[in-house]
Amino acid sequence: MSMIIAIFVFGLIILIHEFGHFIVAKKNGIAVLEFSVGMGPRLLTTVRGETRYSLKALPFGGSCMMMGEDDSDPDPRAFNNKPVWSRIAVVAAGPFFNFLLAFVLAVIIVHFAGYDAPELTGVQEGFSAQEQGMQAGDVITRLDNTPVVIYRDLTMFMMTHTDAPIRVEYRRTLEDGSVEKRSAVLTPKLSEETGTYMLGIITRGYRVPTGNFLQTLGYGAYEVVYWIKAVVKSIGMMLGGQVHREDLAGPIRMVAMVDETVDESISYGIATMLLNVANLCVLFSANLGVMNLLPIPALDGGRLVFMLIEAVRGKPVDREKEGLVHLIGMALLMCLMIFVLFNDISNLIFH
Repeated sequence: MSMIIAIFVFGLIILIHEFGHFIVAKKNGIAVLEFSVGMGPRLLTTVRGETRYSLKALPFGGSCMMMGEDDSDPDPRAFNNKPVWSRIAVVAAGPFFNFLLAFVLAVIIVHFAGYDAPELTGVQEGFSAQEQGMQAGDVITRLDNTPVVIYRDLTMFMMTHTDAPIRVEYRRTLEDGSVEKRSAVLTPKLSEETGTYMLGIITRGYRVPTGNFLQTLGYGAYEVVYWIKAVVKSIGMMLGGQVHREDLAGPIRMVAMVDETVDESISYGIATMLLNVANLCVLFSANLGVMNLLPIPALDGGRLVFMLIEAVRGKPVDREKEGLVHLIGMALLMCLMIFVLFNDISNLIFH
């Protein structure tokens, strides 16, 4: 069951990504030769009009093959014969549809489960939060210059902050029902128990319902923003050498994450399990959208760089040179994929 759900999750994310390319290409009059989900040999295939639709053996990857995408073709429906902004729209549509999928799923999650409010359930004795008079019920709204919308903003902020004093802004609901804005400067203190610097605030991250549908949409949108920020921050930490090999997750580890989520939540009911899987889907879809927008050759972001250069200078970069750059980029990405797969396997075996 877990494997079926994992295949469905990755198939959905890839399908939506490629469908973004597909539908915008069709809208711009570009001939799509094949629309496929998966990689490797075809399991099922059918032809409708000029397009072949295929389901392939390996449930990772997918493609939307367009006429004249990688070579010269005199046909006016060829990709490279379309105006540059039409081509930019087609390429950007894949990541955009991933963010759109993440938003739709996030709204569903927030509607049924609520959002994790950054509300204190208590303070720890001997730490700065207690000394500065903070108490249960206080809702944190800002840490230094960083807005706090959900509980996970607190944990993300503290990942990159240690012992430097932090200005905390929060609101407190008084006995008469009025809301008072307050602020305090908290100095993190090293906890002997955990070995980490702590402010002494206790937050459980419980999800609470939103007040109305507009708030549901707002918190759903912020879920996507949060995961985009988390992915970008993770990339920065990886480039800075702050991420270990054990923290990297490729396709195999991601399948294992789905498996663990299903196993741990199925006992609470089908609805809870589906919401938890949907939450992973939001993470994976936002991750794919961000990664594809990175300015790396062979990825959507790398192709967009060349198209934006074309839009600025008024003429395209030499197609052969661009093709060579993308070919080298694809080779490097394949090497990276092999490393990630090996890393996934070694982590599963030895940890």
